[in-house]
Amino acid sequence: MEEGVVELHDDNGKIDQKLTISAHTFSDLTYTSPLVFLYLLKECYAHGTCKATNKFRILQQKVYNALENSPQPGPATFAVWCLYVLPIFGLYCEGLSHLIISALRRFLNRAPTSEDTSKAKVIAAQLFLDIVGGLVDHDERIVLKILEVFDVKLTDIDEALCHLKVQDDYKSDRAKTLVEEYILKLTESQSYMTAASLLEHFSIRQSGQPFLVKMMQNKQSRAAEKWATFMGKSMLCALVREYVDQNMLKQAYKTIKKNNLKQEFPDVYHKCKESLLKNLAEKALWDLAEAKTHGDKQLLEYLVSLAMEAGYLEKVDELCERYSLEGFLNVKESEASVLESKYLRLDELAFENIIWVDEVDGLCAATSHIEECKVVGLDCEWKPNYVKGSKPNKVSIMQIASDKMVFIFDLIKLFEDVPEILDNCLTRILQSPRILKLGYNFQCDMRQLAHSYGDLKCFNNYEKLLDIQNVFKEARGGLSGLAEKILGTGLNKTRRNSDWELRPLSQNQLEYAALDAAALVHIFQRVHNHSQTAGPPEGNDKIEWKSHIVRNLQVKACIEVVTAGHFECHCVLVFCFYTGFSHG
Repeated sequence: MEEGVVELHDDNGKIDQKLTISAHTFSDLTYTSPLVFLYLLKECYAHGTCKATNKFRILQQKVYNALENSPQPGPATFAVWCLYVLPIFGLYCEGLSHLIISALRRFLNRAPTSEDTSKAKVIAAQLFLDIVGGLVDHDERIVLKILEVFDVKLTDIDEALCHLKVQDDYKSDRAKTLVEEYILKLTESQSYMTAASLLEHFSIRQSGQPFLVKMMQNKQSRAAEKWATFMGKSMLCALVREYVDQNMLKQAYKTIKKNNLKQEFPDVYHKCKESLLKNLAEKALWDLAEAKTHGDKQLLEYLVSLAMEAGYLEKVDELCERYSLEGFLNVKESEASVLESKYLRLDELAFENIIWVDEVDGLCAATSHIEECKVVGLDCEWKPNYVKGSKPNKVSIMQIASDKMVFIFDLIKLFEDVPEILDNCLTRILQSPRILKLGYNFQCDMRQLAHSYGDLKCFNNYEKLLDIQNVFKEARGGLSGLAEKILGTGLNKTRRNSDWELRPLSQNQLEYAALDAAALVHIFQRVHNHSQTAGPPEGNDKIEWKSHIVRNLQVKACIEVVTAGHFECHCVLVFCFYTGFSHG
């Protein structure tokens, strides 16, 4: 495409001649026919070495520039004649059609309406008739774009029909009938989006609710929404009812909100909002769920009931106090008694104490105690970040459990106050070959720790690490599901996305954090002793776990390999990293 000089050599290495490659054809279209122009464009596309997207953009710019370089009889007319002959280029037809149309659209956005565009519209209307008549073969999506870019209306098609040689069968509504027949063929081939776009383009409103129902039955909700939006409020209401009948509450909610139909569907709107709150509550995104209520009392009461059902009783207190909600106290007391038998409690595991570690003496004492243990459970927590595209927050706490005690390290404070001592103490624990460290899906925690505290060497290397998840690959429901399978009772995970940077942490948060690490130790003890599981039987077969122990794991080395490696591998590990905040 660029001007340059190529030197040709003979067999003896001597320069034979000079050949100038010129872009003259693209820079001056005065004497270039559409056919020659398209052939050269096709050759550029076929032999170009760029990736398809870059190639398209480069050639689009070339076509755009060419339309400003005196194509005859005019830019728009030249483009429509190109579209007329493009089908002879076979496989290149659709791609080059998109290229011509997109470049012309850019050109027409800047150029005022002229005699040339009026002539092009007449030719485009004739092109549409030839496409419908089977004389020219274009994909229906290209047909739609041709009609849009040249702004061809029913009156233009009527005029094109008037100029046909055979006028005996001409009727005043022939254009509309012809277009409707073409659209009917599209619906029969299930090209509903193109059909809906054409109905909108030609302002044809005869197709009613049966057409909408047909699109929904064929799972073409986007086309149905486009059509309903064009038809107006009554059809949008019909669409909402279809969404509700098919239990597509999320789509119903978006349509109601987007088109201000809350008064028409108050019950559906609240039902949709409740469904949204339930999904957020199931993911333990309570703060986000509260924000989504926008202070609506009915929705807040529903959120309180979800918190009670999940056993998140401090969230019940928090919401009731903040929004002056009454009538939940008696229910809360009865709910608390039910929860005691529903979820695993720390006292059931015979743990003596939870020790909060946030100063140097406690850190040293905890390290000395843990160094005497053969097996410990590891876990960590950090505050969730709901801002899309932002980095995860720093790891807030790290839990290390022995068989009788759980130490919860305030990493944020210890790192600020005594970073060197913290690094030394955790190195003695995490890199000790004598202590077996248990985790669950711990690779995500490792990467988050290394990312949060890159200056500390302790999180770059782990010795003798066993990820319990790898021992029970078939288990479902995360750590809670595995606890129910092995220990007989699951874990209450409603607090996993609470504010872990809050100081002091609530008693419920402390117990939640401690229980995750403690459960790992007790699950391992059952596995180590070859006990029979409490859930679906694995029999008394020996469970192989020793082969899953990782003797030496260098986190930083893994990250460097990913950074320097193939893109596919990079994607996989980055996905693990960024989904780490959901804790399995």
